[in-house]
Amino acid sequence: MAKKADLLEKAKELKLEVSEKNTIAQIEEAIAGAEKHEVREATVAKAGKRSEKSLKEADEKAEKEARKAAGDTSPQSDEAEAHVKKGPKPVTRPRIERRGKHYRKAAENVEKDKVYSLPEAMEVAVKTNPVKFDASVEIHVRLGVDPRQADQNIRATVSLPHGTGKTVRVAVFAPESDHAAAKKAGADVIGDEDFLKQLDKEVLDFDVLVATPQYMPKLGKYARLLGPRGLMPNPKAGTVATDVAKAVSDAKTGKVEYRVDKQAIVHLAIGKVSFGAEKLSQNAAAFFDSLQAQKPTSLKNAYVKTTSISTTMGPGIKVENVVS
Repeated sequence: MAKKADLLEKAKELKLEVSEKNTIAQIEEAIAGAEKHEVREATVAKAGKRSEKSLKEADEKAEKEARKAAGDTSPQSDEAEAHVKKGPKPVTRPRIERRGKHYRKAAENVEKDKVYSLPEAMEVAVKTNPVKFDASVEIHVRLGVDPRQADQNIRATVSLPHGTGKTVRVAVFAPESDHAAAKKAGADVIGDEDFLKQLDKEVLDFDVLVATPQYMPKLGKYARLLGPRGLMPNPKAGTVATDVAKAVSDAKTGKVEYRVDKQAIVHLAIGKVSFGAEKLSQNAAAFFDSLQAQKPTSLKNAYVKTTSISTTMGPGIKVENVVS
C-alpha cells in the first residue's frame, strides 16, 4: 500500500484525477501519460518538424498505420459514419442466372455433372448453339505439361478431314519461278519485292503466309508486325516450305496449327455447327491423334487432365479424355 500511496501523491502533484479506487497499474499509466505530455510540451518548437502541428500529424499518421496493420476499416469520424451506405447485403446471383436467355436455354441440354463420350458431346454441341449464325465448334484440352519447358511446349499442325469451315486467305512470298504453281494451288496473294512493299504499309489482307526458306531472312524486319498476329511463317506450322504449291493446298483444305498457351491449355476450332455431329467427330479424332503424337517423353504425370467442347458463346460440355 505504501507504493500506491506514493503513486497517489505523485499523481496529486501532476493534478491527475485518480483516487484510491484506481488500481496501481491505472495510476502508473496515468502518471506515464502525464510525464510524456510534459516532455512533449517542453520540446515543442514554434515551427518545423517539432512544432505542435507536425507532432499532431505524426501521431495521426502513426494511429492510421496501426489501424491499417490491424485491419480496422471502421469510420473514424461522425462525418465518415454518415457517408457509409446503409442497406441490405447485396446478393450475388449464380453465374448461370447472369447469362443471357439464349445461353440459359442452350445450357438446359447439357447435364452439369455428366462426362460425355466424344460422339455424344458432338450431338449435344450441335444442339447448344445459342447464336443465329453458323457457330464454330471448339475443343479445349487442359494438359499436364509445363509450357516453360522447351520439350513440353506443345506446338504442331493437323489436317482436318473436313476443314474448318472458314475461308482461308493464303499469301505466298517466294521467287517468281514459284508464282505460277502457287496461283494454281489457290493462293490469294503472291509476290516477292512487291509483297514487301505491302508489309511496309502494314497491309495484311491474308490469314496464312507461306514463304520459301531462302526468302525467310527478308521477313526478319517484319517479325514485330507478323509475329503477334500469328502470321510469321514457321517450319513447325508447315508455312516455311520448298514445295509452295503443297503448302498452299494444305492451308486451303484445312491444315491448322495449334499450340499450348501459358495456362497449359490447347484451344482449337474443329469446324462449324452446320457440319453435323459425324463430320465434327472425325475432325476431333484427327486432332486427338495428332495431340497424342506430341506427348513429351519426359512427362511423368498425366498428359491430359480435362477435355471440353463448346460452340461459340455456348455452354461447355465435359468430354471423356480420348488422349492418355
